[in-house]
Amino acid sequence: MTQAPPGQRNSLADVAGMLVGHHHVLDPDATLGAGAATGCTVVRVPVGAVAAVDVRGGGPGTRETDLLDPMNSVRRVDAIVLTGGSAYGLAAADGVMRWLEDHGAGTAVDPGDARHVVPIVPGAVIFDLPVGAWDVRPTAEFGYRAAAAAGLDFARGSVGAGVGARAGSIKGGVGTASVVVTQGAAAGVTVAALIVANPLGSVFDPRTGLPWGCGTDGPDFFRLGTPSAEQVTSANALPVKGTALNTTIGVVATDAALDPTGCRRVAATAHDGLARAVRPAHSPLDGDTLFAVATGTVATGARPAPAPDFRADVAVLDQVCTAAALCVERAVVDAICCAHTVAGIPSYHDLFPG
Repeated sequence: MTQAPPGQRNSLADVAGMLVGHHHVLDPDATLGAGAATGCTVVRVPVGAVAAVDVRGGGPGTRETDLLDPMNSVRRVDAIVLTGGSAYGLAAADGVMRWLEDHGAGTAVDPGDARHVVPIVPGAVIFDLPVGAWDVRPTAEFGYRAAAAAGLDFARGSVGAGVGARAGSIKGGVGTASVVVTQGAAAGVTVAALIVANPLGSVFDPRTGLPWGCGTDGPDFFRLGTPSAEQVTSANALPVKGTALNTTIGVVATDAALDPTGCRRVAATAHDGLARAVRPAHSPLDGDTLFAVATGTVATGARPAPAPDFRADVAVLDQVCTAAALCVERAVVDAICCAHTVAGIPSYHDLFPG
């Protein structure tokens, strides 16, 4: 497989049918405990998508994850919300539902009136309350605006749900990456990830200063220079993360046609990429949660194709799982490399300029 080829965005939007929008508030003088510094990110799926979720952290904050169990009845989601504000931030999903209802998107529940829909909007939160003012957190209005803003081109770094994110001792944020499978049963399939990096664990190697997640590809892939010994020493002297609650959340998407069981396997394997980019990951103090969605648009453009028999398509699933872990790993690196300093939390590029 390769990095997204020329003409693509190297982002979640490379999977046909995926749109991303942010809304946040960030005061220029925000500090730890004062000023607004929070937001939400919405992944909107106008074509609908089969979905699943895998929760590995010990302290998750989630919405509608039981609904995504493969044994349950609902088969498609309309949007996924990634938000700051801890459990308070789950209110953002109400605004996303309102936007979708206003635009007629959702599961039809009344055969006699097409206006009667129930949008399916799972979500997950990060704990960012100590960054900025504790009482400023995403509301339903945040979700509505993020859903309205969703498109193919979107910002990365300290935006949306990543505004208040902190990755270990440095600034976290929103990152994304995509690959296209070039060989084997899944040739032509696109896989992508969008991650909000807010982990307890470290995102860079204390010996070299390079992000853990560049290990698969090497620093040249990410256009990273070689940190000096002085830079590494300064970075290692930063105080450890002072909050007890953390969490990395995200969405992995593919245009392969997968059933809910296949999506669940993709979500589970995608956590391998998180474990490669964050050390330690999945701690009792994280709520690490990854959603997986499959649009089935690889062979049909904008219209989803029916999911194939899972047993007959295990070779495709295997390649999609491998690509999902790689995309998550790259997306974590993208998040910290794109982030800028907020509330005095230094960014990676402040510590390692050049």
